[in-house]
Amino acid sequence: MAILELNGVSRSYGALHALSNIDLTVDEGEWVAVMGSSGSGKSTLINVIGCMDQPTAGSVKINGRETSALTKRQLTELRRDTIGLVFQQFHLVPYISALENVMLAQYYHSMQDEREAIAALKLVGLGERIGHFPSQLSGGEQQRVCIARALINYPALILADEPTGNLDEANEQIVMQLFEELHRKGHTIIMVTHDREVAERAERCVMMEHGKIARIEPQISFRSRYA
Repeated sequence: MAILELNGVSRSYGALHALSNIDLTVDEGEWVAVMGSSGSGKSTLINVIGCMDQPTAGSVKINGRETSALTKRQLTELRRDTIGLVFQQFHLVPYISALENVMLAQYYHSMQDEREAIAALKLVGLGERIGHFPSQLSGGEQQRVCIARALINYPALILADEPTGNLDEANEQIVMQLFEELHRKGHTIIMVTHDREVAERAERCVMMEHGKIARIEPQISFRSRYA
């Protein structure tokens, strides 16, 4: 069953055509990588899928709901209830703890539960760091806090924009192992990356050029690794 359907999606900013006539379907439980050079439209695509931006043309459906038909409040609720966001920049609040940063996502859901937040941090290997502030955490640990925050509301769809872009090789491996585990548990993942080795962990790789999908590559190596 499709969790995401894009049909003829375009996004323009004046004379700049960031996306042009994008057609893409992603099934539940699928892991899709998105690659392309700077300016190819990767991040714009994530913003449109994540309901942070609206297309100027075309249709975006998430779980069968046409996003253009939703009010601003309904879009916020859809994003809150269905989508987990992980970015290259960690976007953690610097003056509160790792635990409180995770619970902040629950606040917008009006269902704060410290036990669930602690469990999410333990899931990403930070059970001993819940009281630490972002400045007391390494880059890899901060990214894992972001993943815990993204997971706290049990999203059906995880959107990750260059989640390993600021990490060294060791922390990149830790974070990617977390994504692999999330995928095995059935989460749908759409991940923007510039790293071919990261992209090869996905089931499909969408290659973008000049705001268009140039081609879609199946990742045979992924299937053989988890067969």
